[in-house]
Amino acid sequence: MIIAGIDIGNASTETALARYVDGKPEFLASGIVNTTGMKGTRQNIHGVFASLKQALEKAGLAVENVDLIRINEAAPVIGDVAMETITETIITESTMIGHNPSTPGGLGIGVGVTVDIREVNSCDKGASVIVIIPKEVDFEASSQIINHAVKNGIFVNGAIVQRDDGVLINNRVDKKIPIVDEVSLIDKVPMNMRAAIEVAAPGAVVEQLSNPYGIATVFDLTSDETKQVVPVSRALIGNRSAVIIKTPAGDVKERKIPAGKIIIQGTNKKAEINVDDGAEKIMEAIRSVAPIEDIKGEAGTNAGGMLEKVRQVMSNLTEQLPSAIKIQDLLAVDTFVPQTVKGGMANEFSMENAVGIAAMVKADKLQMNMIAHELETELGVKVEVGGVEADMAIRGALTTPGSDKPLAIIDMGAGSTDAAIINKAGEIKSIHLAGAGNMVTLLIASELGYEDMGLAEDIKKYPLAKVESLFHIRHEDGTVQFFDKPLDPTAFARVVILTPNGMMPIPGNVSLERIRTIRRDAKTKVFVTNAIRSLERVSPTGNVRDIEFVTLVGGSALDFEIPQLVTDVLSKHSIVAGRANIRGIEGPRNAVATGLVLAYEEGV
Repeated sequence: MIIAGIDIGNASTETALARYVDGKPEFLASGIVNTTGMKGTRQNIHGVFASLKQALEKAGLAVENVDLIRINEAAPVIGDVAMETITETIITESTMIGHNPSTPGGLGIGVGVTVDIREVNSCDKGASVIVIIPKEVDFEASSQIINHAVKNGIFVNGAIVQRDDGVLINNRVDKKIPIVDEVSLIDKVPMNMRAAIEVAAPGAVVEQLSNPYGIATVFDLTSDETKQVVPVSRALIGNRSAVIIKTPAGDVKERKIPAGKIIIQGTNKKAEINVDDGAEKIMEAIRSVAPIEDIKGEAGTNAGGMLEKVRQVMSNLTEQLPSAIKIQDLLAVDTFVPQTVKGGMANEFSMENAVGIAAMVKADKLQMNMIAHELETELGVKVEVGGVEADMAIRGALTTPGSDKPLAIIDMGAGSTDAAIINKAGEIKSIHLAGAGNMVTLLIASELGYEDMGLAEDIKKYPLAKVESLFHIRHEDGTVQFFDKPLDPTAFARVVILTPNGMMPIPGNVSLERIRTIRRDAKTKVFVTNAIRSLERVSPTGNVRDIEFVTLVGGSALDFEIPQLVTDVLSKHSIVAGRANIRGIEGPRNAVATGLVLAYEEGV
């Protein structure tokens, strides 16, 4: 008898093909394709067929030879992760902050009163000024006027320029001053107001203007006023250049955006939590209410809209009423999103606080039975729905050489993180949690300000390098690699992703260290958090330390750094953890598909 176990995942559909001889399975081949449509819906059928066909071709068999197909009880997980910004920076009254052009001129910090360059020579001798240079005045004329003013005893301490002329002016002035250029709305810069400019050396960042007390020193602020400039200093952290112009009525406010409440309904209790309280408070509420029956958002708010969208998508896919869709788990993560500062003059950006949310919806067995029935009709082969995904995965994981009961697994996929534990008696306890690979991709994309999810996915999956010459690159671990042939000139001096198809330059000028930090933080926030969360829920005592052995399975366990991050954290809890090797050949993949075949003899 030939059996196919087929695991429909969020990202991939995997098949394990086996022949049962004397009640023992003999595995023949496996197949893997991308999942078609959303997991647990009718669109999956094409992917199931393609994955099965791939395995059959490897084994030299046809569909007619298959006696039984077993598919997983797939919980459709909306890794429909959403992002909610919870702070915004607003500038009023022509105050200017930030601005980080790619090529500022000069070096140091300059403080003075703003003056149009065409009127600078009418200033009093000994006056400290910052000259404002509109696009009508070119770099040649600007540098001559500045040199003339300095000779006449006027202290020109800095320049704000509309054109991209910072370096050109710097090369022509006798006195070196900090120059910030590419200020598009220069006509909005207020005149006769106190201003400060700081330009750091290449590779360095501003220090005085990114420190609230540094700003207080420059503008002679009181302690109350210093408190109000914290959003300003925060917006300037990490910039190579900065400008602050303070008008008497001007202000920079950081405002909390009311994102609404999340209402968590548990079996025994209920909790309400504001989204703008942050991820930690949301996760505390979820822990306190478990087991969860449903999660809703406050009507008419962003939180409500976010969760209702998840419900609506699932309702359309499963052809059920939105009220019948129950959200069973939620993972909230604190992050930052680059947003344009409201009221800015040079398209200033500020990193605003945001909360990312992944939600998971309970599976409908009827939906899987419908998929099984349609497959049966189409293929002419008996199809049945096997057991719960995590239960199947643990059976597959036990085929890893060196593993034995008791054992816990963490199945790290694209849409959900599942955990299961099997004791010596063979009893299994499992849990499915929201948040996995898709959530990591969203966090990377939002924090780097990318709309291209494909690019964020590549950043997540592959290591980085910096192209330092046309013949060598420096890897993110610091090692240098040389090449015989010259590299693509478009990649020169760029940060690149080392994909299997070659180097892929990353747009923008974000440093390798920053991208690497964002990538690792996103993986830690999702996978490390969920590893601990899931093991706590399946542990017989509720304590992670009482689990001895854990194997990591699923597509995300193939990642080049997620297993190390998870293993490292679990080792601190005295847990032996590592990547599974299903049937000694598949690595961490194919656990559920293999488990579906093995569970047949147990009648599960």
